[in-house]
Amino acid sequence: MLFFNGFSLQNEEKYFSDYLIESELCVAGFSYGAQRAFEYVYNATERIDRLILLSPAFFQTQKPSFVRTQLRYFEAGQEAYVKQFLENVSYPAHMDLSAHLSVGTKEELEALLTYKWDEKKIQEVLNRGTTIEVFLGKEDKIIDSQEAFDFFAPLTTAYFIKNIGHLLR
Repeated sequence: MLFFNGFSLQNEEKYFSDYLIESELCVAGFSYGAQRAFEYVYNATERIDRLILLSPAFFQTQKPSFVRTQLRYFEAGQEAYVKQFLENVSYPAHMDLSAHLSVGTKEELEALLTYKWDEKKIQEVLNRGTTIEVFLGKEDKIIDSQEAFDFFAPLTTAYFIKNIGHLLR
């Protein structure tokens, strides 16, 4: 399985073992990594049977001022921004993710905040025979998981899980 990490994280896939499938024909990604995993599968020429999107970063319903504010906070204090971000990622589990910290760049943050999930591209991937599964936590403090679920549910197999957050714990 090919796994794409979330923003400012590395080697966090162990937290998702309940959701992942060990197969060379499977691609998965968490948060920002879900966006990157989707683009990888969309552009792939080889067979991929399953795409697993774990708490996909979903900000396309946010106003441009939200994106500008996030980027401004990141530039003003990267360390403080990432610390607060990781606390929100682990909520409500309150897990220490510092061992997985790999501070992202402003360019990566901007890419994840401005990414647009495209229904036509999703349909093209599905038409190739790839199953897409989306896992979202109802208590997510990073994204509006209800808006993400409303977008993904008509297109994919989407799971909206109570009492868990962005880290799906």
